Amino acid sequence: MRVCAVADTHVPARARDLPAEVWQAVADADLVVHAGDWVATDLLDRFEDRAARLLACHGNNDPPSLVARVPEVARSEVAGVRLGVVHETGAAAGRERRCDERFGDLDLLVFGHSHVPWDSVTPRGLRLLNPGSPTDRRRMPRCTYLTFTLRAGRVTDVVLHELPLRAPARPRPGSTKAPGPR
Repeated sequence: MRVCAVADTHVPARARDLPAEVWQAVADADLVVHAGDWVATDLLDRFEDRAARLLACHGNNDPPSLVARVPEVARSEVAGVRLGVVHETGAAAGRERRCDERFGDLDLLVFGHSHVPWDSVTPRGLRLLNPGSPTDRRRMPRCTYLTFTLRAGRVTDVVLHELPLRAPARPRPGSTKAPGPR
């Protein structure tokens, strides 16, 4: 099963829309995992319309209307993999230990919040993946998302996709500050 994982989309706060490459990955996937911080409920509607199957949670920047539709933690068994998605896992220091304690029933946890891609395995064997953000790179050189395959109880073919830098915003009339790259 081919999976596309995204988090921290922040539409329309950080971008008017997702990059076309991400929408294509959503369309091509058998399962889309979204680790929260959608920001607008209409983006959830668009994912539900475009994804063959969606496993999603809410984040700390999501409105009550969205929180009412997706859980804090979502779980599903997919192709023999016990998969979960949550927005926040806390600071990087101690993450593996905390996730082993909180998510002992999972084989794979997709998370977001930091906008920083992450791929590690806990001492118990829980795979932790953070796809970064396709719209807000923060301290990272590029915006990102993940694809991977779930097959026969295994996670394989994990690819972090780096998106091209967006063109700088046009200066607003009357502004003296030059826009920077996004």
